[in-house]
Amino acid sequence: MGSGNLEKDQYLLEKRFIELSRNAYQRDFITYSDFLNLNEQNILHTLPKENLFTQILTFGGYGMAERQMAAFIPDALYLRCGKKELDPALIRYPFKALQVLPLNRKFSEDLTHRDYLGSILNLGIDRSKTGDILIENNTAILFAHDDIVSFLCSELTRIRHTSVKTEELPSFDIQYTPKYEELTGTVASVRLDSLLSLAFSSSRTKLSGLIEGGRVFVNGKLITSNGYQPNEGDLISVRKMGKFRFAGIGNKTRKHRIYVRIQKYI
Repeated sequence: MGSGNLEKDQYLLEKRFIELSRNAYQRDFITYSDFLNLNEQNILHTLPKENLFTQILTFGGYGMAERQMAAFIPDALYLRCGKKELDPALIRYPFKALQVLPLNRKFSEDLTHRDYLGSILNLGIDRSKTGDILIENNTAILFAHDDIVSFLCSELTRIRHTSVKTEELPSFDIQYTPKYEELTGTVASVRLDSLLSLAFSSSRTKLSGLIEGGRVFVNGKLITSNGYQPNEGDLISVRKMGKFRFAGIGNKTRKHRIYVRIQKYI
């Protein structure tokens, strides 16, 4: 896709965010976006504040969700509630958590995130209507817009060759802690490209293109500088490759290289 098309898409998305914010302000009720990917969230959060009419809160169903829905909240709601911060249950985001599990675990396949997502998209569902997909012990939890919950519960019955059932969970208050492997190594300096090289076992030269190409985010913010220096605890996400947390810095070697630790999510 050319840069002209990308700029047009960004312009239309910004226009949509402003419209949602204006509607929330004028009609005095919360409006919502669809699920946003990291790049779309970055566009939202970098919009000039003077272009918006409301406050914005994003949520994806659990604490570390990557795909999140934005709620545009008029100030009057905060005043009515008498609170400076609103929790997700009060905001009532229009999505539900669904559980997908095999009908017969004994004969079920070892299904991946790609398998679940592919089956959902093959039903004709737009990606913007679904959030993260969490997989554990041959069971998946996925977040879906209210508009498609009934459809998924009735139509999502097979993932690859495995027969499954899809059912709504009573609450989307999901307590999920991603699994990770801890990696250690040494870097000349704590730069973003150096940490990517350690996380994905590739050269800094190859990975620098990902940063310059707009595929790398730190705490949800787009970073396009190879020399950006993350802070301890930062969550670094690379579209289509994965994410990791910069866990910390250790001592220096005799050659003045720095020991670093990262937690790569699996």
